[in-house]
Amino acid sequence: MGTIAVTGATGHLGGLIIDAILARGVAASDVLAIVRDPAKAARLPEGVRVAEASYEDQAALTAALTGVDTLLFVSGSEPGKRAAQHRNVVAAAQEAGVGFIAYTSLLDADTSALSLAEEHVITEKLLADSGIDHAVLRNGWYWENYASALSGAAASGEFHGAAGEGLVSGAARKDYAEAAAVVGTTPGHAGKVYELAGDPALSYPQIAEGIAEVTGRLVVYVNQSEAAYADQLASHGLPQEVAQMLAGWDTAIAGGALFSTSTDLADLIGRPSTSLVETLRAL
Repeated sequence: MGTIAVTGATGHLGGLIIDAILARGVAASDVLAIVRDPAKAARLPEGVRVAEASYEDQAALTAALTGVDTLLFVSGSEPGKRAAQHRNVVAAAQEAGVGFIAYTSLLDADTSALSLAEEHVITEKLLADSGIDHAVLRNGWYWENYASALSGAAASGEFHGAAGEGLVSGAARKDYAEAAAVVGTTPGHAGKVYELAGDPALSYPQIAEGIAEVTGRLVVYVNQSEAAYADQLASHGLPQEVAQMLAGWDTAIAGGALFSTSTDLADLIGRPSTSLVETLRAL
């Protein structure tokens, strides 16, 4: 199998991917964690090798990836910067001779109305043009994205958004990590595009019910216009551009951007995806 590298290895998803790889019996010495800040690597499992390289530093990425057989490429966490960052990763992988890449993209990226999709589409094109065998892991929404609403919803009894009755086919971050580990440690995935969606899909009123179950408080969903929701988010201290971006995502959700009937996630991990309630309770 050779060396398996994971970018963003000290992040939430990257760390879980490393855990999932090791759980599949891969020796820690065969796993390379590529990190921006080596000080954070102390939290990684014992025996995992560490290389320092940021997404901005193509030379460091090339050095880190030299000798790597499989790269689990976790997308960057800075919207607006990722196209350039990801170009560096793909170019470094080409120069280093990486044999296979699995990239974490976005559910239905090529048709998605989410503003997040554009940079993922660019990256998928970079991979297609790279000549490197690869698979695309189009991750759906993480149920953990709603963890920040727990305390406020419990206190006010209201969960706010602008998603109407749009459905979210969410799953736990660990589910997506496990799928990545499967693709990175088993053959036959080159050329595949996996639409990774959880089941059952939930509407925002149902998510409010889940938050109520976890917190033990009555919580109802309050639907707002995109503009009103953006203003509310900004009133809580978010920069206006970030508030507008988040509110825009809800509008896309209302239009079905995060709903999918794909069973790729369950098929890869061999079990049902983790529920909203179980995910939030674990937090």
